[in-house]
Amino acid sequence: MLVIAGISLCMIVKDEERFLDDALRSVAGVVDELCIVDTGSTDRTREIALAQGARVVDVAWHDDFAEARNHSLRMATRRWIFVLDADERLDPASRAALGAIGQTRPKGRGK
Repeated sequence: MLVIAGISLCMIVKDEERFLDDALRSVAGVVDELCIVDTGSTDRTREIALAQGARVVDVAWHDDFAEARNHSLRMATRRWIFVLDADERLDPASRAALGAIGQTRPKGRGK
């Protein structure tokens, strides 16, 4: 499988409308795609994610964070993965460093 350079944001959410917009805005322009697994939101979480350009997949919650996280990781198409919770923010001082990582090619297969 060919994986292209860049960064995939992988996130698990449920009823995060209060936090999600700020979290996604904090990574805007740094990550190349937003891969979001929604485990049963009943608020505007899905709408907010879609408005920010995210791909959103609904996954039933089975009391297993690893299962939900793995779904989000399978959505990723970029070489690098960045995991963020909806109540977290990318520190503005880290934007340039994270962006630079997304442009690097790891040693090895180099595709």
